[in-house]
Amino acid sequence: MSTPVVFVICSAVLSACFGERRPFTNRMAQSGTSYLARAARQPVRWQPWGRDVFALAAKLNRPVLLYVGSDACHWCDESDRAIYTEPEIAALINTYFVPVRVDRDERPDVAQRYQSAVEHLAGLRGWPLTVFLTADGSAFFGGTYFPADDPVTGRGLKQLLPEVAKSYRDQRQSIEQQAALVRQLMISGGAEARATLRPALVEEGMASVRRELDDDMRSRAARGSVMHAEAVALLFAGDSLERASARDALELMLDTTAGIIQEDPPRLVRAALATSLAKAWAVTGATRYREIGRDVVRRLADDLPNDVMFADQEAFLIEHLLIGAGTFGEAAAAKRARAALDALLRRNYAHGWGVRHAIASTPPGLLQDQLQVAAACLAAHRFSDDSHYLDVAVDLVGLVEQVFGDSLGGYYDLAATSPGGEGDGRGTASPPLGDRTKHVFDDVLPGPNAQAALLFARLAQVTGEPSYRRRARTTLESFAGAMSGAGVRSTTFLAAARETLQLP
Repeated sequence: MSTPVVFVICSAVLSACFGERRPFTNRMAQSGTSYLARAARQPVRWQPWGRDVFALAAKLNRPVLLYVGSDACHWCDESDRAIYTEPEIAALINTYFVPVRVDRDERPDVAQRYQSAVEHLAGLRGWPLTVFLTADGSAFFGGTYFPADDPVTGRGLKQLLPEVAKSYRDQRQSIEQQAALVRQLMISGGAEARATLRPALVEEGMASVRRELDDDMRSRAARGSVMHAEAVALLFAGDSLERASARDALELMLDTTAGIIQEDPPRLVRAALATSLAKAWAVTGATRYREIGRDVVRRLADDLPNDVMFADQEAFLIEHLLIGAGTFGEAAAAKRARAALDALLRRNYAHGWGVRHAIASTPPGLLQDQLQVAAACLAAHRFSDDSHYLDVAVDLVGLVEQVFGDSLGGYYDLAATSPGGEGDGRGTASPPLGDRTKHVFDDVLPGPNAQAALLFARLAQVTGEPSYRRRARTTLESFAGAMSGAGVRSTTFLAAARETLQLP
């Protein structure tokens, strides 16, 4: 359903179809994150992600309404304030759907999987995600933010909810066929993406990043995003035109008067900005970037959390803080970053078992957890020369190959086995039917497969072991055919390609 089909709304028929009106209650009060818990008093009967949700949907003959958001998402906050508190919308959802609410940061695997589905279905990206699923977890319709009411276009939830429910009842066969096709694209979409890695691909990709960054700068959207900050750092390594674009975008990011909605966690954006400033200072020698960079690094060090919520995000923060502190000579900040990394390793890492996503989960967690922690360890080794950190990084990439690798190329988001089991809410379990997917494009954090290639390329340089560079190239070539025109989402891929090809 790439474009909505208008159906005649027949509430009486729909109500008769779904005779059981109160089969469940809102379960968000038992959630482990603030984003989920704040929905506990909403009239929507939100359920946590898990196998039992899809069993319930099958029993009730209802589609699943999946809603994915986060604390850092402006439109997620707007939805909670003005939409999901509205009794009429809650009644529609509770009558016709099994509603599931997911924290993007707690379950980035689910978020990435269904963001890909929405892109296939509607050509849309962004947060929150609103996706309608069959009882086996396959997406058949979705988008990002839907307003409560839009009778003119029919795209408000008051119009869409009964239409989607009726189509699910009346056109089940065609819906399930389309959902199965989308599901297959999600699982095997990388099969057609293989291509040879060549310098020309990197040149074209850098130009694509520059064009998108310039466009976003003109629309004042190039601030408040990890992707944009990372793109700035990449372009400072390019030619004069690319460096000029990077400098213009960086100046916009530093303009605190720009009223830009921030969609990523603020600490992550500031961490990425610290690395962008370090690169800008190294390339331009501008004292302004050094002074601002030192201030960003100090503030980040002061704001380091005492407890690790999710390993991938904390490791990203630590890695970039280490790079910024090391570049700007901020010894105290570097010391605090290493202490935070040591604490993360004590709590979330076990040698030979990997990194768990959250304290309560069982290792290994997600692919992104292993890669981000390994990257943080490499940064710690780079600036401290402590061999322990290198040993951890080597251990983690070995695990990645063993339990996340695909013989056809690339790495899956989840391990081959899921010790935690579905429905434990701990970020380690498989999706309903065991789908594992592969992701390469950047979003809130670097794309996992691109990050894997970048990690391999850097390990090749540190250890002198050529097999790492071969792994980097093989990983990149598994996705190279999908990079044309990808813009800022391909930033980490291009950084990895530059290092793998040893381009100047």
